[in-house]
Amino acid sequence: MRYEGVVYRPPSEAGSLLIQATIGCPHNQCTFCGMYKEKQFRIRSVADIKEDLNQAQKVYRNTVETLFFPDGNTILMKTSDLAEIIHYAKETFPSLQRITMYGSSKYILRKSEEELLLLQKSGLTRIHSGMESGDDIVLKRICKGASAEETIMTGRKVKKAGIELSEYVMLGIGGKERSMDHAQNSAKVLNQINPDFIRLRTFIPMAGTQLYEEYRQGAFGLLSAHEALRETRLFIANLEVTSMLYSDHHSNYAYVNGRLPAVKEEMLQTIDHLLTLPEEQFRPPEVGNL
Repeated sequence: MRYEGVVYRPPSEAGSLLIQATIGCPHNQCTFCGMYKEKQFRIRSVADIKEDLNQAQKVYRNTVETLFFPDGNTILMKTSDLAEIIHYAKETFPSLQRITMYGSSKYILRKSEEELLLLQKSGLTRIHSGMESGDDIVLKRICKGASAEETIMTGRKVKKAGIELSEYVMLGIGGKERSMDHAQNSAKVLNQINPDFIRLRTFIPMAGTQLYEEYRQGAFGLLSAHEALRETRLFIANLEVTSMLYSDHHSNYAYVNGRLPAVKEEMLQTIDHLLTLPEEQFRPPEVGNL
C-alpha cells in the first residue's frame, strides 16, 4: 500500500484495511479542520487502487473483513469507478463484511438515488458523514458547504439506498453564542434522518486553522467542560431517533453509548452526575493546542 501523507480514519475503522482512493479533501475549507491542509486533492486511478488491493492481499490473504477507503470525501469519485473498486475489493477479499468511506452532504448531493443504489448493490456498506451541526448559522460560519436542509436530503437519500449512515456531530462547534441552538437544531436534523449511527466529537481548536485563530483572538467562545456537558445533555434530550449513539472519541467529556431511545434516560443521568463534579477534574477545553 502506497500511503500519501497522514491517513485519517474513524475510530470505528481501527481494525479496517485502509486503501487510499482519493488524496486529501476536495472541499478543504472547513474552518475547524486542519487534517488535509498539506495535500492537494486528487483522485487516484482505478488501476493504482487495484494494485494496492493486490498488495494488501499478499500481506493479509483472506483475513480482511472490513475495508475503509480514505481520504476525505471519497464519495466524490465517479460512480462507475467507485462501483468497480468496491466490486474488485470483494473479489480480492472474499471475507469482506463491510466497505466504508467518507462522504459529506456537499458531495453526496451530486449522486442520484440510482447511483447510490448502484453503490449499495456493488457492496458499499456505510458512509461516514460529518454533518457537524444542524444549525444553519453555525454551518455557514464553519464553511461546511451544506445547509441543514441539504443534510436532511442527503441523509434520507443514503438511507433510502440501503447504505448505512454514520453522522458525526461536533459538540461545542457553535461556541458559547450558539450552543443551545446548535444542540437543538442538530437534534432536529437527525430526527428527520434517523441515521444508523450518531457519533459525537467535542471541538478542540487545532493550530493552523481559522477557527483556532478566532479562538486565540477571543472571537470564538470555547465551551468549558460543564458547558459542553450541558450542550450534550440538551442534544440527547431532544433526539427522537432509533439510532446507535456513540461517544467514541477522546475529546468527549461524557462517554455515553447505546441504542436510542432505550438508553436515553441512563445517558442523561450519567451527564447529570458528571455535572456535579468540579470542572477541575476534566481536561481543559483547549488541551493539546497551546
